[in-house]
Amino acid sequence: MSEAAIALNRFGLGARANEIPPGDPRRWLTAQIGAYEPRPAPVAAAPTSAAVAAELAAYQATQRSIRQGALPMSPPTTPPPTMTPPAAMAAPAMAGPAMAPAAAATPMRDARQEARAIAQRAAQRDYAALVGARTASAVASDTPFAERLVWFWSNHFAVSADKLELTALSGTLEMEAIRPHVMGRFADMLFAVERHPAMLLCLDQAVSVGPDSPVGAKAAARGRRRIGLNENLAREIMELHTLGVRTGYTQADVTEFARAMTGWTVGAIGGGPGARFVADRPAGRFAFVAQIHQPGARTILGKTYPPGEEDQAQAALADFAAHPATARHIATKLARHFAGDAPPPAMVARLEGAFLTSGGDLTTLYRALIASPEAWAPAPAKFKTPWEWTVSSYRALGLGDVKPQAVLGLLGQLGQPVWKPGQPIGYDDTAPSWAGPDAVMRRVEAAERFAARAGATIDARALAPRLFPDAVSPATTQALARAESPGQALALLLVSPEMMRR
Repeated sequence: MSEAAIALNRFGLGARANEIPPGDPRRWLTAQIGAYEPRPAPVAAAPTSAAVAAELAAYQATQRSIRQGALPMSPPTTPPPTMTPPAAMAAPAMAGPAMAPAAAATPMRDARQEARAIAQRAAQRDYAALVGARTASAVASDTPFAERLVWFWSNHFAVSADKLELTALSGTLEMEAIRPHVMGRFADMLFAVERHPAMLLCLDQAVSVGPDSPVGAKAAARGRRRIGLNENLAREIMELHTLGVRTGYTQADVTEFARAMTGWTVGAIGGGPGARFVADRPAGRFAFVAQIHQPGARTILGKTYPPGEEDQAQAALADFAAHPATARHIATKLARHFAGDAPPPAMVARLEGAFLTSGGDLTTLYRALIASPEAWAPAPAKFKTPWEWTVSSYRALGLGDVKPQAVLGLLGQLGQPVWKPGQPIGYDDTAPSWAGPDAVMRRVEAAERFAARAGATIDARALAPRLFPDAVSPATTQALARAESPGQALALLLVSPEMMRR
C-alpha cells in the first residue's frame, strides 16, 4: 500500500471515485481534526433521545392505562395523545364491573400487545432513521478519518439495540454523547456516555438501589429481597470503558463504585424502585434520586470519596479517566484498530504517553497516532468489518442516495447489524471474526448486487487506481482485465484484496 492508499483506506473510509489522492497524507489527516463537523445535516435531522424517550414514556403510560382500565370498577383512562390507542383498549372499560376477571384478561392482553406493536414500529422507524443518518454522514464525509474515530468510540462504549427501550436510543448515544466529544477530552466523553439514557438503561443502572438508602432500608424491613445493588454498569465502566481487565482493581472496588453510582437513573422511563421520584422529570434526561443512593463514604482503588450525591460517582469517573491503566487500555485498542490485530508495543507506549501527558486530550492522541510509523506499514494491516466494507463500497461507487432499509438488510446479511453487538464489549476488531469463508461469500453476493445497481456505467479498470493510488496489485489488474463484462469487473474489484483489507 502507498501512503496515499493507507490514508484513504486504513485511516479513512475508502476513497471516492472523483477524489484526488492526498499529496501529503499525514497533513491531510491532521487537517481533519479541525475540520470535523459533529452535526452534519443527516445527523441534525435524525431522531433525538428526547423525542425517542417521549415515545417510550407515552407507550409506558398507555400500558398503565390499559392495566388500570381492566380492573373491575376502575374508571376508564385516556392514553397519552402522543400514542394511538389500540381499538381493543375500549373493551375492558366497556365491560364494566360485571365482567369476570377471566373474560377481561384476553382483551387486556390483546390491547397491551397492540400497544407494544405500535411502540415497536415507532422504535424501528427511529432506528432506521438513525442508521440512515450514520451511513449518509459517512458516505458523504470530507473528513473520513474523523468519522472512523466516531465509529471507534461508539464501539468502545457499546450498547445493543436488542430490546424495545434500546432500539432507537442506542443510535442517539453515538449522535449525542460520542460525536460532540470525539475531538475533545476523554473525560468529557466518558461523562456524557455514562449519563446517557441508552447506557443507563442498557446496563440496568435504574434498578440499582443502595441497601442502606431510604428505599433500600424500607424494602429490607418488608422482606423484599429483589431490591438491591446492581453492579452491571459499574463493572463495565471499569472493565471495558476505562481501566481494562486485570489492571489491579478488585471485586470490592467494583462493589464500592456501584454503591457510589446508586441514584443515577433516567427521567420518566427509567423504571425501577426510584421511578416514582422522577416520573415528572423530562423523559430520557439524566436524573439523580437521592432516596435510592447508598449513603456514606466510598473507598475505590485505595482512594476515599466523601459522602455525596451524584458527584461521588462523578469524582471516581474523573479519576478513572486519568488513570494510567485507562491510558494503556485506550492506546492498545487504538493501535489494534489502526496498526494490526497484534498491537505494536512501541506504538502502544507512544500513544499511552500522549494520553497521559495531555490529560486525556483526544486530539493530541490522534496526532500521535498519525505520527506513528507502525500505522504506515505498507502491508495491509486489517481485514475490513462488514460496516467498513459497506461504507467503502458506497463511497467507491458514488452511491449517495442512502436507503436505510437497504443498509439494514445488507448489514444484517453480513453479520454486523448496526448498534447490535449483543454484548457490552462491542464488535470484535480482529480478522478471525470477519474473514471466514461464509462471511466472505456473503460479501461476494453483495458485491454482485452493488455491481448490478451501478450498471455498466463504471469502468472498474479505471476506478481501481483512483481508489487505491499506486497500490493495485498485478493480480487484481489482471483479474479486472479478464472480466467478461463491466459488471463482473466491478464485482471483482469490490471483493479484491485491496478492497477487503486496509
